[in-house]
Amino acid sequence: MFEVQKKTFKYYFLYAIFALLPVSCNDNIRSSIPDYPVYLNLNLTTTYPNFRDNPGQFLLFKTRVFETDRVGFSGVLVFCGFDLNFYAFDMCCPFEAKQTIRVYPNDIGQAVCEKCGSVFDISYGNGNPTSGPAKEVLKRYRINLSGDNLFISPQ
Repeated sequence: MFEVQKKTFKYYFLYAIFALLPVSCNDNIRSSIPDYPVYLNLNLTTTYPNFRDNPGQFLLFKTRVFETDRVGFSGVLVFCGFDLNFYAFDMCCPFEAKQTIRVYPNDIGQAVCEKCGSVFDISYGNGNPTSGPAKEVLKRYRINLSGDNLFISPQ
């Protein structure tokens, strides 16, 4: 009798694992920020020479500089993290989710929403909310450093 209960429990346990496996492996988190084209090519030698190896520095792109540029939904915030890695985020606050309401960086590695006051930690590239009503992380963009060029594109 005990052996039958043990087998039944084993089958229920395996069924539960296989049922939850597809859900637990999904790492595509949907952002409340709509997908818009993103493409920036930043030359760190000629155009932005003070940006490289300068932690805490940031660049804001609300409009295109060159014809090929694409600046996402609300603009792109590019940040040189305190670990000297580069990070890029959409400037739209995920709580407000409106194209005209943006987050702006401060000098201590945070981005602050101009309307709701939500604060996001961007110092090491995670974009997690630390205070305010926002619960969702900032929308991140892919960074690729090739020589002296920093390319920013969708994730």
